[in-house]
Amino acid sequence: MRIAIVSDIHGNRQAFEAVLDAIAETDCEEMWCLGDLVGYGADPDACVELARDHAAVCLAGNHDLGVCGALPLEQFSRGAALAAKWTQETIREGTRDYLEQLQPSNLDEPVGLFHASPRDPVWEYVLSPLQAELCLDEQRHRVCLIGHSHVALSFWRPSGAPASGETRAPEDELDLRAGEWLVNPGSVGQPRDGDPRAAWLELDLGAMAALYRRTEYDIAGAAAAIRSARLPDSLAERLSFGQ
Repeated sequence: MRIAIVSDIHGNRQAFEAVLDAIAETDCEEMWCLGDLVGYGADPDACVELARDHAAVCLAGNHDLGVCGALPLEQFSRGAALAAKWTQETIREGTRDYLEQLQPSNLDEPVGLFHASPRDPVWEYVLSPLQAELCLDEQRHRVCLIGHSHVALSFWRPSGAPASGETRAPEDELDLRAGEWLVNPGSVGQPRDGDPRAAWLELDLGAMAALYRRTEYDIAGAAAAIRSARLPDSLAERLSFGQ
């Protein structure tokens, strides 16, 4: 089975729609989401509706949990807290109901699924080989998918060797047949690795291989929607820079 992996949508309808269109042009049979459907962007209802319609598996991210009241907004940065508060005040009841059903991890699939990490599914940013080592020691699955950091990257630990990792460019391919892996598809709605295009991943469970993807989308439209909603201007500005 070939699966499209997405993460960190953050209310960016323009990016999510573009990625779904790109997925439709592939051989992917399902789409799985690693969480944060809402957060910084101006279209939380639309993004949740798209996830409801298209995601066979969907996790809760920390922003989803914050909007639902499961996490105190004091734990978020100022911009994130303001966006979460705005989202709480504007989303439809059905949107909130869907978010409240989600969990930050799923261990029932052939690969482990976590919003953030196997050690802390809600908050940990896995950005170094040392963090990866600790997570690889913790995880039950040989291969796990993680989001949260908004950076397309992977960590690999061969048998008897320490973990190593690197950021990933579009069209990078991973051979997941050996060793232990942590794989992050990057962010659809707010990339932070210097590439403003929406990031996602194709995962082939039969071949145990992965392919990194990037998709162009209407960044100006997403930024205009953020400004129209009177969310912090920095949330709009950063989209053009992938930061």
